[in-house]
Amino acid sequence: MFRSMMIVGLGLIGGSIAAAAKALDEPPAIYAVDTDQKTLAYAVETHLADAAAQPDEAFTAGWLKPGVVDVVVLATPARHISEWLGKLQEVGYQGIVTDVASTKRGVMAAAQKHAGTSFAFVGGHPMAGSERSGITAADPAIFKGAYYVLTPTDDTNLEAYRQVHEFVSAIGARVISVPAEAHDEAVAVVSHVPHVAASALVALASRRSQRGGRDVLRLAAGGFKDMTRIAAGSAELWTGICLDNAEPLVAGIEELQSVLGEFAEAVAEGDTEAVRAWLAEPAEVRRALPAQWVPATAALFELSLSMSDRPGVVSEITTAVGRAGCNIEDIEIDHQSEDSAVLRLVLTDEGDRARLLSDLDAAGFDAVLKPLE
Repeated sequence: MFRSMMIVGLGLIGGSIAAAAKALDEPPAIYAVDTDQKTLAYAVETHLADAAAQPDEAFTAGWLKPGVVDVVVLATPARHISEWLGKLQEVGYQGIVTDVASTKRGVMAAAQKHAGTSFAFVGGHPMAGSERSGITAADPAIFKGAYYVLTPTDDTNLEAYRQVHEFVSAIGARVISVPAEAHDEAVAVVSHVPHVAASALVALASRRSQRGGRDVLRLAAGGFKDMTRIAAGSAELWTGICLDNAEPLVAGIEELQSVLGEFAEAVAEGDTEAVRAWLAEPAEVRRALPAQWVPATAALFELSLSMSDRPGVVSEITTAVGRAGCNIEDIEIDHQSEDSAVLRLVLTDEGDRARLLSDLDAAGFDAVLKPLE
């Protein structure tokens, strides 16, 4: 587990990571970095951070010297991450760097450019949030049961991945590994398009109200408020997210327009059966979603496989696990030599384990899966 970490950006997620870390049985020392002095003062006063500094001060304070900070968590908007990676490379930081950006392709491209010479980079994105923002909204429980995406690449250091995975699991999140491009396409549909849709609904109601339908917003009941809650999020933050993930977002919006167009056509034609069928399918899918993604039982399985230390091995294995719908509870590395190791993964009883073994076999891994006693 990390003994110390530097968190850059103390918004909702950065502040919540600090809060969750401080709630651990053996909390790490937290070095907080932010451009807002009031935020830094609040972090120290509420014991979310042991030390706090503006960005320039953080580089002169000696925090990034060897042995001081184990991991740097970049919780800034995605557009600032490349700049931070460049600065960390310039000062020769030798630890682990991870991020929390909700779009990954640009971040991973920047990491490929800057990482490797001194520090190890592990891309991340916690699928957690709130309509509230800022450090005062920090919540140590926000990650409990939430998916936390890691995006390993051909260059990802296995030990760095293991340590980030261990920390993420310790704060209650459930790790899933996917490639950056697949991540961005997925979150466009399940996160970014819904935010735009919620904002569009509020804009529709507001415009109707302004055109004389004053009762529209007065009649906004629980259902409308529940499904548009996320529209109250930071406009500045979401502008960056939308532009960073522009192509998948636009594709998702266009597909949503097509789906809505089908329904509008069925209603306009008075086609009762088409309307009922259109409404029934999503209703069935939505009811089938569990309140929380949890294993069916407490059964655990151990996956063991020998591997060589070569580029891409981390990405191949963890992506195969994620593709099969399995969840990694723990990771252990037993180094056999400088170039080889035995990787042991503890998996929950979720997912298609037969497919996982088949995928690993096709990739050339001799994997053994057995119940964990």
